[in-house]
Amino acid sequence: MSTQPPNSQGPDPRPASRPASPGWEAPPWEQRASRAAAEPTPATRSIALRPEGAAAPAAPLPAAGPNAESVRASEPAPVDGAEASRFNALSPRHKVEAWLGVMVKTGASDLILRAGGRPSTRIDGRIMFLPGRVPNAGALLEVLEGVMGADRMAHWREHGSADAALQLDGLGRFRLNAYKQMGEPAVVVRRISESAPELAALELPTADLARIAQRRRGLVLVTGIAGSGKSTTLAALVELMNQSMDRHVITLEDPIEVLFSEKRCVISQREVGIDCGSFQEGLRHALRQSPDVIQIGEMRDRATVTAALDAAETGHLVLSTLHTVNAAQTIDRILGFFPAEQHGQVRTRLSDNLAGVLSQRLLPRAAGRGMVPAFELLVQTPRVRELIEKGETGELMRTIEQAATPGLYSFNQSLRRLVQSGLVTLEDGLAASDRPDELVLALRGITSSSGRG
Repeated sequence: MSTQPPNSQGPDPRPASRPASPGWEAPPWEQRASRAAAEPTPATRSIALRPEGAAAPAAPLPAAGPNAESVRASEPAPVDGAEASRFNALSPRHKVEAWLGVMVKTGASDLILRAGGRPSTRIDGRIMFLPGRVPNAGALLEVLEGVMGADRMAHWREHGSADAALQLDGLGRFRLNAYKQMGEPAVVVRRISESAPELAALELPTADLARIAQRRRGLVLVTGIAGSGKSTTLAALVELMNQSMDRHVITLEDPIEVLFSEKRCVISQREVGIDCGSFQEGLRHALRQSPDVIQIGEMRDRATVTAALDAAETGHLVLSTLHTVNAAQTIDRILGFFPAEQHGQVRTRLSDNLAGVLSQRLLPRAAGRGMVPAFELLVQTPRVRELIEKGETGELMRTIEQAATPGLYSFNQSLRRLVQSGLVTLEDGLAASDRPDELVLALRGITSSSGRG
């Protein structure tokens, strides 16, 4: 069976020097260009890190290193001493603003700041250090209080971490997680899209996911480690509905990330901690709010899983995420929320309601810039339902590997396509595989078959 997903998106817009696979476009997380900040809406909190009344800087820089390209290079650029001194001379608020400017300009996915430590970014999965020094605990705490607000900082003090999303003037939209490390404040800032992504641009099996999105009921899960693009994929599914279906979509998020512009759908975006007390509470009330689709930011506990299954069983399409790496682990994780004596009942409910599981992993592109997703897709079939109900997760993985049914794709199939097309290196492909030996055999089989003509 062919490993190419059954969708075609037209010519590849990437530079000719970059290995290309026909019909696949660069995803939003690879795009480098800085976007202008969106016009604030009532749902958008616009915050400037500069002091009250100060003039906006002409450009959100200084840059890290001699130029942006040096930061994108395969090896970290050395930090210039004079440049570090200039950063250290800035006030704490202006220092953070400057680092955010560097983050945007270099296309970094994350900015990591720990009180008194070295500032760093993550570019294409790699850590790069920035000039200057993060402000001490008191100064960083003052910056966080101004950005996150009193309620979230109270949560941070009590629980050791807190999430927020905000719009920064001239820089874009970000998601923050403030946390404690060794009793002192730290924060990771992730840049998120200012507009809903297009599903066709994510290099995922578009046709299969579009069919899943058209379902009237069921549970759809997007899984992967932190930073694997789960939220982006969920947002793309909602945007697909928004463009082509007449539905009421209720999202429960912590925090709200992508802001949707309504087209054919009514989209009610609710933030945990502001619009509802918890995912479970939001789900309970959502059933009384005439929803067609309910998006849950993350299924974190038994109560949320139970409420999600209840919603699917009562005729709703439920979208959510889990921090698991494949379909088999996803089933086991859900069962792990419940006591052993309830596992049979939960397996039966899952077999009836689980519409699909998409697992994602991001790999660095062989060309040296950007990331590309490898994926595994499980959709509901009679055989899949039978295996889930019997608890035969090992056989479930073999069924996915065989891919005898349309809509089933294994990680090795996806990785084989990426390696064969030159989008990722063999080394990275093998490192991302759950069964690297089988991937090697599959690659050798393709090579030998093509060699025999």
